[in-house]
Amino acid sequence: MERIKSNGGGHLNSAYDAAPDEPPVYEETNFPGEEHRTIRPSVISAFGHDTLDRVPNIDFYRNAGSVSGHRAVRPSLQELHDVFQKVTISVPETLEDDGEKSDGTPFDDLESADTSDDKGLVKFGWIRGVLVRCMLNIWGVMLFIRLSWVFGQAGWGLFGTTFDLFCCFLGLGIVVIALSCVVTTITGLSMSAICTNGVVRGGGAYYLISRSLGPEFGGSIGLIFAFANAVAVAMYVVGFAETVVDLLKEHASLMVDEINDIRIVGCITVVLLLGISVAGMEWEAKAQIVLLVILLVAIVNVFVGTVIPATVDKKSKGFFGYTSTVFQENFTPAFRDGETFFSVFAIFFPAATGILAGANISGDLRDPQAAIPKGTLLAIFITGVTYLAVALCVAATVVRDATGNATDLVIPGVACNNSAVAACELGYNFSSCAVDTCKFGLMNNFQGLVLSSLQGHFQPLSQIPLTSVFPQALCKDNIYKALHFFAKGHGKNNEPIRGYVLTFIISVAFILIGNLNTIAPIISNFFLASYALINFSCFHASYAKSPGWRPAYKYYNMWLSLLGALLCCVVMFVINWWAALLTYGIEILLYIYVTVKKPDVNWGSSTQAVTFVSAVSNALSLAGVEDHVKNFRPQILVLTGSARTRPALLDLAHSFTKNYGLCLTCEVFVGPRSEIYQEMNAGMEKNQQWLNKTKRKAFYAGVACDNFREGTESLLLASGLGRMRPNTLMIGFKNNWRTAGRDAVQSYVGVLHDALDFEYGTVILRINQGLDVSHLVAEEGVYAVAGSVTEHVAKMNEKLMEASGQFKKKQPKGTIDVWWLFDDGGLTLLLPYILTTRKKWKDSKLRIFIAGQPGRSDLDKEEMKSLLKKFRIKCSDINVIDDIHIKPRSDSLKNLDDMIKPFCLHEGSKDMIQADVMQKEHPWKITDAELSSFEEKTHLQVRLNELLQENSKSANLIVVSMPIARKESVSDFLYMAWLDILTKNLPPTLLIRGNHKSVLTFYS
Repeated sequence: MERIKSNGGGHLNSAYDAAPDEPPVYEETNFPGEEHRTIRPSVISAFGHDTLDRVPNIDFYRNAGSVSGHRAVRPSLQELHDVFQKVTISVPETLEDDGEKSDGTPFDDLESADTSDDKGLVKFGWIRGVLVRCMLNIWGVMLFIRLSWVFGQAGWGLFGTTFDLFCCFLGLGIVVIALSCVVTTITGLSMSAICTNGVVRGGGAYYLISRSLGPEFGGSIGLIFAFANAVAVAMYVVGFAETVVDLLKEHASLMVDEINDIRIVGCITVVLLLGISVAGMEWEAKAQIVLLVILLVAIVNVFVGTVIPATVDKKSKGFFGYTSTVFQENFTPAFRDGETFFSVFAIFFPAATGILAGANISGDLRDPQAAIPKGTLLAIFITGVTYLAVALCVAATVVRDATGNATDLVIPGVACNNSAVAACELGYNFSSCAVDTCKFGLMNNFQGLVLSSLQGHFQPLSQIPLTSVFPQALCKDNIYKALHFFAKGHGKNNEPIRGYVLTFIISVAFILIGNLNTIAPIISNFFLASYALINFSCFHASYAKSPGWRPAYKYYNMWLSLLGALLCCVVMFVINWWAALLTYGIEILLYIYVTVKKPDVNWGSSTQAVTFVSAVSNALSLAGVEDHVKNFRPQILVLTGSARTRPALLDLAHSFTKNYGLCLTCEVFVGPRSEIYQEMNAGMEKNQQWLNKTKRKAFYAGVACDNFREGTESLLLASGLGRMRPNTLMIGFKNNWRTAGRDAVQSYVGVLHDALDFEYGTVILRINQGLDVSHLVAEEGVYAVAGSVTEHVAKMNEKLMEASGQFKKKQPKGTIDVWWLFDDGGLTLLLPYILTTRKKWKDSKLRIFIAGQPGRSDLDKEEMKSLLKKFRIKCSDINVIDDIHIKPRSDSLKNLDDMIKPFCLHEGSKDMIQADVMQKEHPWKITDAELSSFEEKTHLQVRLNELLQENSKSANLIVVSMPIARKESVSDFLYMAWLDILTKNLPPTLLIRGNHKSVLTFYS
């Protein structure tokens, strides 16, 4: 945004109106990258005057991830706040995104796309789009060729068991249907809540779960669910093929044999269905209406057929019409061939898995929020009643075993006591079925409703298109890079042709199995896993209590959703425990893959909301607990400036905190707030993103102030939350203190005084090459050394860059020398110990140096050894320095004198009046009296540097107790000279001073 400034009282903008209290004129602006933004004029609003403010409008709330078209942009706060500064600001009214630039971004948002391009698209209402599809997917294979078998195995009631009367009345067969309906109804309620909590786009279950729980769960279950739907196509096609092969077998027209004929018919069928799907959603929708009519006629035909008197042929095949004896005989379960209630349930449950058929084409619905709940729940009710009614009709009219031989009549004197006792009472003797396998009856003839089953197996026609939507939505979100090939759509409806082909290939592979009972349990667990996550998504979003969770559908309950999720998980293991473990194993692997890859998406998931709630809750809980020395950990506020400008300082601070402590990288913007707030606001997100990208577990904070010390004081006082607040200040040594000027030095030393006043531990890092690489950081965040500089400067920059990255690399074998000269509570010892626990520093051993009195070095060493043992801190060596009190060499003292000479007042050679005048003019300079008062302490710093040079020149890192300057006694420049001479010409050195509160303890 370019702001045109005024010039000498005249305005450069010719469109400027000099009338007071009017907003500036906004001109059309061309932005980089050919992004075109149109004019935003001031408007006469409902308030009766020209204003940039806009009334609430839906266009302001559309997603910014538009693939094409315009999105409205409301005036920014800065535009409104700065509007009367008599300047012209170029601001967009709308943004226009071209399709090419948007390709590859997260799946295009319907809520932000330009609806003017939707005229040619096919959009469905709740009946055609949801109700019809759901009923077609729920009815079909299981209704016509497995429902009779389910009730033959499970019966419709229980007898002679310990179950209560209610269970006796319901029965296992009814429980199979009821349990399926309970699972699907709870899932339908949860899905309705999720669907009505905002605009729903294409992607079905994947979209619902990913936008609720995040890409990790959505990506893993999306792939599994897409695969399950592809296998479901095979199940429906195999069911259809079984019916066709039975007809061929009845007319002695088998092509090869039964199993191979199922494969042949199945493959031919799926090819035809692929052709219809490729023709487009509109043709497929029209075909479904025709199929629904045929299906309804077939179901009616079932009910009508049961009341028509049975012929001799039908009786021989076990159909006797409504008879109480048959109904009573089918009351009890009669599991055979190793079947159990749960194995029967596993085969039946896929019949209920069509509830997501409407949600799966959410992108093709006119109003998904209204259509999905209404159509799905009504479909569950209608189909549930239909299944129950058909099952009871079959149980009341067909016996379990029948020979199909009209001559198998009851003959006096011949025993008739097989399982079909009712048949004996009705004049037929099917006793041979107890010895030989019969072909008819509930238990033997899967085509129990063969007269009306033929059309029911066209169900895969609706399954292929909806299955292909999943890979397309998943691929457009680009969560799995290898699947991006399938993201491309074709035609006005963006048909996923490549997805159709993928579904076709998977379907053919499972059609070759040729056995419906084998295929059905495979997909049961996949569907149940999807349903479990949909229910959990609803519970999770409700539990998070996010203000953004406002579903229009109110008839749901978070605990009911959780019960539904648990029920799905339990049913998975009951159906097939190893398949459940396999399903969860695959899901966990996919979850880990997506978590590691960290897709660059942010959908505002409930996982984020719960994480926030947990963080607040934990912070509040922690606030009520007093600090304890055993739980102390360094929480570091590190003054890096911009996160990228002092990498060595940040890396070392990060090594202290890692994932276990708080690390705040802070920047102080110095200057008038009105001039720097935009830079500060822009840097907030930019620096945090850089920290995340470079895997530094730290937070960025910035503050604007008139000077550096005031800004740092604000950070020291206000940073953190409750117990999660910094306790240690880390800052780089000011290498240029001798040339920086009085104000800069006073501000720097003042920060150190403030840290001690606020009881912060204080850490100063010095590296000879320096820390600040801001002059080498290019605008895009890449470190650059080359440029128009001299060879000498280039070499210095290279050394600086090398030194700046030294703490990011694994440290070579060596030592961390700790000069623990003063007891500061243990921080000087604790920080280097923490370093040795990090992988990069594991080859560095601690060496401890302490000050000792002459003649008792051994005793001092034993005392320190005993203390370290109690602290459980290992070190490779303990050194007692008993000659610290010796006067430094003359050359060392001369170096100090040369260092402080420009900052000394030298008032001793003047008379008293002149000395007083000099002190008033230069109160910041080092006086002769001060040098005399602190001569011993000054010499101590010089002597320590000599000892450091002798003993620690080859250390990987030196840690030294930091000297303290008494306020208003030691001048700022003398203190800087102490720090400088102490750490001069050494390896990387840390000056540490704790707040003199214990951070180490030997108590358990």
